[in-house]
Amino acid sequence: MAVYPFERKPNEPDANGILIMSDSFTLSFRPDINLITESERVILRSPQHSLTLENPRSGLRTALEKLKYSSQTFSQLQAVIAELDGIEDSLNFEFELHKLISLGWISHSVLPLATAIAIAENYEFVVPAFDEEQPLMLSRFAFLRQEKQQFVLESPLSQAKVILLDWRATALIGKLAEVDSPFSFLTFADGLIDAEIARSFVQLLVATKMIQLAPESKALAEWQFHNLLFHRQTRLQRLDEPPKSKIPQFEDSERSHFVKSPMSDLVISLDKPKLEALAKTDISLTQAIESRQSIREYGDQPITLHQLGEFLYRCARVKEVYTFEEDLMNVGEVTKRPYPCGGALYELEIYPVINRCQGLDSGVYHYQPLAHRLHQLTELNPDVEALLYNAWKATGQQDIPQVLLIVTARFGRLFWKYHGIGYGLILKHIGVLYQTFYLVATAMKLAPTAIGAGNSEQFGKIAHLNEHEESSVGEFMLGSLKQ
Repeated sequence: MAVYPFERKPNEPDANGILIMSDSFTLSFRPDINLITESERVILRSPQHSLTLENPRSGLRTALEKLKYSSQTFSQLQAVIAELDGIEDSLNFEFELHKLISLGWISHSVLPLATAIAIAENYEFVVPAFDEEQPLMLSRFAFLRQEKQQFVLESPLSQAKVILLDWRATALIGKLAEVDSPFSFLTFADGLIDAEIARSFVQLLVATKMIQLAPESKALAEWQFHNLLFHRQTRLQRLDEPPKSKIPQFEDSERSHFVKSPMSDLVISLDKPKLEALAKTDISLTQAIESRQSIREYGDQPITLHQLGEFLYRCARVKEVYTFEEDLMNVGEVTKRPYPCGGALYELEIYPVINRCQGLDSGVYHYQPLAHRLHQLTELNPDVEALLYNAWKATGQQDIPQVLLIVTARFGRLFWKYHGIGYGLILKHIGVLYQTFYLVATAMKLAPTAIGAGNSEQFGKIAHLNEHEESSVGEFMLGSLKQ
């Protein structure tokens, strides 16, 4: 028989109606927690932290071993400590267990259906009180994905992921997604599984915020699913990320060169401005920042090839090629350019789409930043005209752009190192490149405009790109300044 040294038993809510320690769940260490037992101490180690317990008593030692090698309810663990170490130690166990939960080291399971595994530190697992007859629905942010041949339920609102261990769990998730009226746990179980197990499963989903109890706040209602997921995935330090036990290597077999190979034999050389002279005649940085603005109307005379060459040279050329003194990641040659880039990897490419430019035929080009020249990919055609038309529509339908700069990313140049934050980093690079575009265009008395929309699939077909290797991630319009 379980021993309860507390006035409140595990399945009873506290004064606020919240279940904190409940026998509805079995407890175990997260799979990547190592337990090292020695004669006078026990060491617990995760990829992020290490905890050493000096001279732990036999009951606590046994409880930790049960957490590592089996699944036990809270009262079962408590009973072990009470039997071996006494009531006073078992009374302190809940406090110590909370520390382990906060570290994200404890998983909560409803067997045989599911296990909730923490993915963030400062983890909390509590079951708020709720009316079991009220309609219960999955949060609109909850989603299923496959991981290691199992379904995983996640949500950007949750500090945990729920591993679905049984097909019946997936079926119950589907049922919750459709519920729009009160139900009993008996009807929810629907003969698939015991009603009490179904009740515990719902409590698990409530505790992990997969089930939405209260109406969304006004602030949360403004978020779309994909935006909040992207935000969390790129800002949260997840506990289940692969441990960085060794420095990542840029494999030679997958190496993406620091500049893209020439894309055609139709080459247009560009003028190189004299930076020393420009330094004497340019407006100040303060003036450029203060006068910078988006301009969508152009002069009667279009931008010239000389101006386009100067613009690209000042914004995006390769200034220097070098290697790191200690190339521990096997990166090889890297470059310096006018705008900053994480790891000096420079994954962005620039494709000028020319509508009107004095000295240059209309069509699509690729800018080669090392040689500072353009390679023509195609002449003006209906597909290219559609790109220009879409840019015109996206920017208020004022003037058709004289030059549309389409910026792509070569994903393999970046993802090998930056993993989960790679795409977020690409967007940061787009931001600093846009600001460089704006400031240089302002100094040159040109008309610049960033565009907030684009069609990567459409451009990929025109430039013959594999969208998983390289795809457009930004667009920018440029033209002559209206007098």
